[in-house]
Amino acid sequence: MNIPLAGSRSVLVELGHRSYHIDIQFRGLDRSAEIFSHWTGLVAAPKDLAKQRFLIIADAALQVTHAARVFGSLRLAGADVQMAVIPSGETSKSWEQTQRLYDALVNMAADRKTVVVAIGGGVTGDLAGFVAATYARGLRFIQVPTTLLSMVDSSVGGKTGINHPRGKNLIGAFHQPVGVLIDQETLESLPDREYRSGLAEVVKYGVILDAAFFEFLEQNIAGLNDRDPAVLSHVIARSCELKAEVVKQDEFETTGLRAILNYGHTFGHAFEALAGYGELLHGEAVSIGMVCASRLAEKLGRITAVETQRQIDLLSALHLPVAVPENLRTRGEDILKCMMLDKKTESGELRFVLPSRLGHVETVRGISADLALSCLG
Repeated sequence: MNIPLAGSRSVLVELGHRSYHIDIQFRGLDRSAEIFSHWTGLVAAPKDLAKQRFLIIADAALQVTHAARVFGSLRLAGADVQMAVIPSGETSKSWEQTQRLYDALVNMAADRKTVVVAIGGGVTGDLAGFVAATYARGLRFIQVPTTLLSMVDSSVGGKTGINHPRGKNLIGAFHQPVGVLIDQETLESLPDREYRSGLAEVVKYGVILDAAFFEFLEQNIAGLNDRDPAVLSHVIARSCELKAEVVKQDEFETTGLRAILNYGHTFGHAFEALAGYGELLHGEAVSIGMVCASRLAEKLGRITAVETQRQIDLLSALHLPVAVPENLRTRGEDILKCMMLDKKTESGELRFVLPSRLGHVETVRGISADLALSCLG
């Protein structure tokens, strides 16, 4: 597959009157006012943002870098803009931080025309989106994802939420953004571990929807490891296109199609929670979870060892973990309890998203606990 040149791209998420664009470009943060003016309906000129109020919700690590650039662009255009900063890390997806952000909106006398802007990774986007969904029965919001994981996954599709002490994302709402601004330049400063965490979700798209894309990843390992801009531009755009197509067909998870996006997540969320939020990054847990799910598909005769090994080889080449940590392998009962809280579980019946070939997965019901736990390795 040829690699298109890096450059500005746009992916449409088609949802009727709630459709929106994902703009992928370089140095877009400095043009935030111009871009946001179109998404908020003020298309005459950026100066019209003087009529618009924004609350930027930013990861603390980005306050003086990426968030400051967006803040400056909006302020220069005359917007009334405030910034609220949240601590970095998964623990910020909490009721305590939600309440703090509600207070910030109250203090700025926010109304239904106020726009929330999320700047950060998936944690920031999930939390800010939930606040936007629930304050004043719904505010418009804009996603500015700054990690690869959030660019290709959490910023697209309208899932928002916070964690409960007993499970990830148990409290949330569907609330679509009015636009997503992806600035590839932010990936240049992304820590290596976080960057590779995002690559796990990229690999997932190849397994569940696009065998040719999976092969493209296999053929471009060096470019992915080196953060080659042209490779990443294509990878981000294709990942967003694939997710957008699923969201278009099953926005609210009513048909079961959207569940395919959770490949590796039933195992992965359990590993992530039991290791302690932050000990295993989301993508790292999903990487291990995909291997476990593929082994389960093998045991059910749905695929051969070849398909599992290709996933292991690709994930390993991208420096992602593929083995369940030793301290979790002996916690089968705890893993099972976490999996029972998974959104795909119904009436105590375990269900998993499993491949039947690379590029195609299905939800499989009635998996026994013993069989699932036998795939931990």
